[in-house]
Amino acid sequence: MSGETTAATKPTPLRIGFIGAGVMGSPMAGHLLDAGHELVIHTRTEARAHDLLDRGAYWGESPAVAAEEADVVFVMVGFPDDVRQVVLGNDGALDAMSPGTVLIDFTTSDPILAAQIAELAAERGVAALDAPVSGGDIGARRATLSIMVGGDPGVTERVRPLLETVGSTVVWQGPAGSGQHTKMVNQILIAGSMTGLSEALLYARAAGLDPSRVLESVGGGAAASWSLTNLAPRILAGDFDPGFLVEHFVKDLGIALDNAGRLGLELPGLALARDLYTSLRDHGGARDGTHALILESARRSGLSWP
Repeated sequence: MSGETTAATKPTPLRIGFIGAGVMGSPMAGHLLDAGHELVIHTRTEARAHDLLDRGAYWGESPAVAAEEADVVFVMVGFPDDVRQVVLGNDGALDAMSPGTVLIDFTTSDPILAAQIAELAAERGVAALDAPVSGGDIGARRATLSIMVGGDPGVTERVRPLLETVGSTVVWQGPAGSGQHTKMVNQILIAGSMTGLSEALLYARAAGLDPSRVLESVGGGAAASWSLTNLAPRILAGDFDPGFLVEHFVKDLGIALDNAGRLGLELPGLALARDLYTSLRDHGGARDGTHALILESARRSGLSWP
């Protein structure tokens, strides 16, 4: 990878390929562009990249075009099959990358796939890191994401300045696939907290309490959480625009359950959360944010929200 860092670890301009411009990917790519890097963007629908193109990014007709001559290629797509296609498929990024370059997948994907990609990349002299993120659309816009990295620790340090352009917490977790396993831990925690948050708010309203006033009490106590602070106000306002899509969360919970099975674990709370979110998706909530789980909780009680 060309380019060096200053004593303040500010990255010198690099040529970056960025694949994906959704709710998370677009602001993340924008931070890299604002930092002065040359950005070639590819996404399934070019119109979704117009803001980045207007700000000076270049359009890549395919993942391969975005990856050509890039020092670093970032991927932020929706599902493991999407990762497989844009990295390993026809016109995929990996075949276009040169030895010494780095592939970083921000997508929440399968640890097994992450390890496979790292192995295939190494055969080409390319370093691959799995680096899923947490923090939702708020963290993506504010560049405060938590980034969980699997792969070579030395490569992680080389690209740390780039990762710190989009996130405030960057932690190396272990070999390839470890970042994805860590994200599964994150998603298991969120699944439990979102289930509790939805049921608690529904209980408060059914008991005749003012949910906003209830939050003043519980938000400063032992029940405090990121979800309570950032998502409960959206729930009370009936704002279910996605910070993270329900359909993607269903995918994540399925990956977590599959890997839990491989590890010999039985996780009934996680299984229940997956069932609840699957039902929410099937009742029209696929493109809502994960905090829309309140709608499923209300539906099961024969109630409406808000």
